[in-house]
Amino acid sequence: MQSSFEQTIKKFLPSDDERLDSLLKFSALAEEMDAIARRTKLADGSRRQNDAEHSWRIALMALLFKDYFVEEVDERKAALVCLAHDLVEIYAGDTFAYDAAANVGKEEREQAAAQKLFGQLPDDIAQKLRALWDEFEEFKTPESRYANCMDRLEPFLNNSLSLTGGTWAEAGATVAMVEKRIGPLKENMPRVWEWVQKNIAAGLNKGFIKE
Repeated sequence: MQSSFEQTIKKFLPSDDERLDSLLKFSALAEEMDAIARRTKLADGSRRQNDAEHSWRIALMALLFKDYFVEEVDERKAALVCLAHDLVEIYAGDTFAYDAAANVGKEEREQAAAQKLFGQLPDDIAQKLRALWDEFEEFKTPESRYANCMDRLEPFLNNSLSLTGGTWAEAGATVAMVEKRIGPLKENMPRVWEWVQKNIAAGLNKGFIKE
């Protein structure tokens, strides 16, 4: 069975420029991120967030929080890393951080998805986007560490604002599980980590997080 995108892209009228066509088709494909539901809910709890919303918001956050990061960081480069970091989920799907079983084989699924996804682009653009995605995964540069902090802070913020505990409560998360997930902030964003600790304590007190 063909996906909705495969059905839709049949309507594409090609130009006389192969490179332009591949960029236009990829731009249309990127809209599929709207359909990838994450486990994290919007802060008001009304529905689950999608990948496009998450990626846009952490890219925005990357432009906001650099003063709280312990290293010098190019926030614009980090924002690009944020925008690229979940593109492979168009094919691999989202994997819930607190689902241990679902995380088995995640790396292999995403590597295969990256090959399929970026292979649809002209080589120079493919290499650029693939490099941004690899940078996020490898956690070696200040920008990748900063982007990873934003990726973890954003759902934590929504859970902290939830009236029902969000994915903490749904997953039966313990303090240790939450601290492990949000852990990169401890050494990379210590001032924000203080706020994190207050919210973990509040979540524990409300019964959203287990001891």
